[in-house]
Amino acid sequence: MRTFLLSLAAALLSATPAHAETILFVGNSFTFGANAPVRVLNADRVTDLNNERIGGVPGLFKRFSEEAGLDWQVSLETSPGKTLGWHLAERRTLLDRRWDHVVLQEYSTLSPVAPGDGAATIADARRIADLVRSRNDKVAITLTSTWTRPDLVFLPDKRWSGTPVQQMANDLRRVMDRAAKDARADVAPVGQAFTCAIRSGAADANPYDGIDFTRVPLWSYDHYHASSYGYYLEALVVFGRVTGVDPLTLGPGESAAADLGFSSAETGALQQAAHDVIATDGGCGR
Repeated sequence: MRTFLLSLAAALLSATPAHAETILFVGNSFTFGANAPVRVLNADRVTDLNNERIGGVPGLFKRFSEEAGLDWQVSLETSPGKTLGWHLAERRTLLDRRWDHVVLQEYSTLSPVAPGDGAATIADARRIADLVRSRNDKVAITLTSTWTRPDLVFLPDKRWSGTPVQQMANDLRRVMDRAAKDARADVAPVGQAFTCAIRSGAADANPYDGIDFTRVPLWSYDHYHASSYGYYLEALVVFGRVTGVDPLTLGPGESAAADLGFSSAETGALQQAAHDVIATDGGCGR
């Protein structure tokens, strides 16, 4: 009988599912999906630590993980218009927990008062990395390098006025690469993915001159935040970078894209852009 009970216990233990991977997303409106239905989509699948019922990019990540057969517990801590330093100062207790993965997204211009200045970003990414590593020294950290803002490129007297559409995204990426090296983190090249989608003909380059009906609009009506297409592309890049799963394996019939009203051709094109940017480490968007 004792042998039988021991065998039964062993069988039950072997049948117990492995511990789910935990991931925390920290960011602002570029993470929670401002100006788009992405903001509330899949909110029931994730844990919003601020109790604001947000799905956003984390909700899309969770949806992709389910479709890929992966077990991830997804949490988020977001607030509009905030820097990484603000999250560390004002939401430290929410961050200061044991996580397997952490994704950090900085303010859209790095410094709100000196656009393009990455000094605080580099320091704050390192401080958050040190904090979460104090709970789990094996935590994997990813920094999201975000997109060019058309309102800062195509309008006059702005920081990136008159520069090529890829310039702002590439400037942000250079800073995030330095921050990642200092924080021992990876980078999700979302800004380069936007450029890849534009260069492939999948996305429109300039919302101020009208949207080509054959191309998807990556930005929202304010030409600052992303559209649902842009947030979907962001989520694909982060998902592929963090999990190692090729976004193309989700397929043109991916269910979140269908919920957002994308055609299969649009979905496939965005997945291809995410695949290309990961495969080239952003090279297709430089």
